[in-house]
Amino acid sequence: MSLAKIQFFGRMEGYSLEALRKDIISGIIVGVVAIPLALAFAIASGVKPEYGIYTSIIAGALVGIFGGSRVQIAGPTGAFVPVLLSIVMLYGFENLLLAGLLSGIMLIFMGITRMGTLIKFIPRPVTVGFTAGIAVIIFTGQIDTFLGLQGVVKHEYFLQNISELARYIHTTQLPSIVVAMVCLSFLLITQRYFPSIPGPLVGLLASTLVASLFFNGAVDTIGSKFGAIPAALPEFQMPRLKLDAVINMMGPAFTIAMLGSIESLLSCMVADEMIGSKHDSNKELIGQGIANVITPLFGGIAATGAIARTATNIRSGGTSPVSAVVHSLTVLFLILALAPMVSKIPLASMAPILMLVAWNMSGLHEIKHLLRTTKSDAAVLFATFLLTVFLNLTIAVGFGLLLAVALFINRMSDTMSVQKVLPDHSANEKVTSDVVTPIHDCPQIGIFTINGALFFGAVETFEKTLTNCLAAKPKVLILRMGNVFVMDATAQVALEHIVDHFQKQKGTILISGLKAQPEKVLRNSGLFDKIGQSHFFGGTGLAISYALTKINYYKCMGCTHNAFYECSKLSNKRVS
Repeated sequence: MSLAKIQFFGRMEGYSLEALRKDIISGIIVGVVAIPLALAFAIASGVKPEYGIYTSIIAGALVGIFGGSRVQIAGPTGAFVPVLLSIVMLYGFENLLLAGLLSGIMLIFMGITRMGTLIKFIPRPVTVGFTAGIAVIIFTGQIDTFLGLQGVVKHEYFLQNISELARYIHTTQLPSIVVAMVCLSFLLITQRYFPSIPGPLVGLLASTLVASLFFNGAVDTIGSKFGAIPAALPEFQMPRLKLDAVINMMGPAFTIAMLGSIESLLSCMVADEMIGSKHDSNKELIGQGIANVITPLFGGIAATGAIARTATNIRSGGTSPVSAVVHSLTVLFLILALAPMVSKIPLASMAPILMLVAWNMSGLHEIKHLLRTTKSDAAVLFATFLLTVFLNLTIAVGFGLLLAVALFINRMSDTMSVQKVLPDHSANEKVTSDVVTPIHDCPQIGIFTINGALFFGAVETFEKTLTNCLAAKPKVLILRMGNVFVMDATAQVALEHIVDHFQKQKGTILISGLKAQPEKVLRNSGLFDKIGQSHFFGGTGLAISYALTKINYYKCMGCTHNAFYECSKLSNKRVS
């Protein structure tokens, strides 16, 4: 059986005629919803509108068949708009197709090597930050179309585009504003009062009618700007795979692959919550990769899982990949049948659709939530957001990840503590740091409780505290490591330095409560054997009992510290 059959039918267990009926209905509904979005995203990405349609048809079906979610709907999305527009402006449309194909290969590789689970570990502030940044770019990028500005030229950077808007604001066209406001009104009304009705479709129909009746020829349309939408299937076109072009497009392709993987897996997670199921992250990446390899061969642009369309599919009753295939067939049928009508859609009608998409993807509620959590999360969010808006997505995500990691390491190092402790005689000999004072401390036995992850970010505190202890030259050092669940190589080397130094002083080092992962590190490095197997104990009490056999009893005579229960006897004991 082929891979496609395994992938497809593996998610069709228990399928029934009733489920087929639901899938057909939901597929048709999502197909109708997808058309205006596909047109809008393609235009905003700097390519002909039909390429967005081709993407919905081809990628939608392929992700449904090969992907890892039963209900995922794929196609062009708002998240890709600034990335694709930048590639088109810098490298041209043909290289955009090449970048899409290369990104597909990368996604397949990521799925095969099971990197799908790793992508889930991208910090939420980074995801929210770049998504909000993309939303700002999309929203501001539609202002010129909404106002009908003339002569505006798109640029790569945000500030250049804002300057361009200010330069041509005097060319505002009232008919464009009216048409855009009509579409926006229907979008808002349907979203609030009639959520089951596809608002973008209703908005396009109403605003197109207003433009035709009252402003015929005064408002740019898809046809006047890009030519008539072809009522035909897309033609196969193989991108030219020149070595220099492939090398030049590796960076943009990587950006597309990373963004596509994040977006598709986020969509899958939303779908999982809605249907109470579990997707396969690696299969989803493979499905997305196959779609992005094949779609550019027919002029399609980069595709990924579309959260809004996937949610619409679920709410409409979609239960299996059949709904995704029906969605693709619906888009194909409608564009073949209605291509002449689509060409009459005003460009001003597309602007409010994309502006509303941008508003919905901005995640204002989640931004407010993250700002109330920690300062470090807020810093990561703002840094990623600002870099996305003012520079580009690749730099923003890279810097956001590095900042998140650095702040996390700092936070983790702050949670690690090394405390000197002694048994509390008033609390059943429970060890605590509260009873350690200059007049109540054992000169010969040092007991330290280590809490938290013992890793490179916390080594300085760990090493400094124990080195200060060694300066007093105790006979025995007990390390209580029951609260250390993780140790890395840097911490192991630091501990080995302490062990070497202490053993040169003829001291005895004991460790109690050692957990599995730190023990494995110590055994693999040989430090476990250097310390000695007999010097590891399950509990602190056993370690103290052993330590008392290694001290110098002469020094106990006359000692008034009374650090241990046995001290009263040892201080009065005569040593022969």
